[in-house]
Amino acid sequence: MKLLRVGPAGSERPALLDRNGTLRDLSGLVPDIDGELLADASALTRVREAAQTPDVLPPLDANGLRVGPPLGRIGKIVCIGLNYHDHAAETGAAIPDEPILFFKAPDTVVGPEDTVLVPRRSRKTDWEVELAVVIARTARYLDTAEEGLAHVAGYATSHDVSEREFQIERGGTWDKGKNCETFNPLGPWLVTADEVPDPQALPMRLWVNGELKQDGTTAQQIFPVGEVVRYLSHFMTLYPGDVINTGTPAGVAMGRPEPKPYLRAGDVVELEIDGLGRQRQELEDA
Repeated sequence: MKLLRVGPAGSERPALLDRNGTLRDLSGLVPDIDGELLADASALTRVREAAQTPDVLPPLDANGLRVGPPLGRIGKIVCIGLNYHDHAAETGAAIPDEPILFFKAPDTVVGPEDTVLVPRRSRKTDWEVELAVVIARTARYLDTAEEGLAHVAGYATSHDVSEREFQIERGGTWDKGKNCETFNPLGPWLVTADEVPDPQALPMRLWVNGELKQDGTTAQQIFPVGEVVRYLSHFMTLYPGDVINTGTPAGVAMGRPEPKPYLRAGDVVELEIDGLGRQRQELEDA
């Protein structure tokens, strides 16, 4: 299923994109797309049954209708740094022995076509197309990568916008360069795990002002999705509705020759992951 949330920011309602590409209203069936829904097998069954007979769901006119983040009430966003072989190589970083972790606040999340704000005094705002993993069941101390995958509700396209000076040159942790306002566009869809048979075989691309910058695949991940979920479950409890950003492939501005083409107000970024949908953001000054 392709689940999404539509409407004004803060007032989104749940929806479904049916097999014919028609947008359908789910608000009469479930209150929201969130961790509570993802953990409720009976509610998900009702949604699946409705998806098989979509005429029972009212159609929505998509013209002019904002698409918000496909997940509401996000618990936490755990991010994996340097998780692609080609990205580590382009930045001159050693392949990590264990996943590198940092966090993004849920309030960084915006819709897939919402404006992204370049922070004040920013000189190095960068792009990163990423596969987002959404958790379905509480995960503690998992033993295998297969168990990790069994705890995944679905997947989404994520844009891990980053300010490299804040992240690397200002001391402390990476979090300062990752948590600026609007720094995590998510969506357009939450695609349920049954529609993604192999999360390690997903092509992903990103363009800036129409120029292809990233052209990679999740096959390049150092730590694959199931292993990431297993690993994280030994350091924190993962709950339904938590999100994991799993890293970015090569092609970021930081990895390019000087002068590095960091983002500025007026730039347009577009990104996509096959089967998970496409994003487009115009950048403005904060």
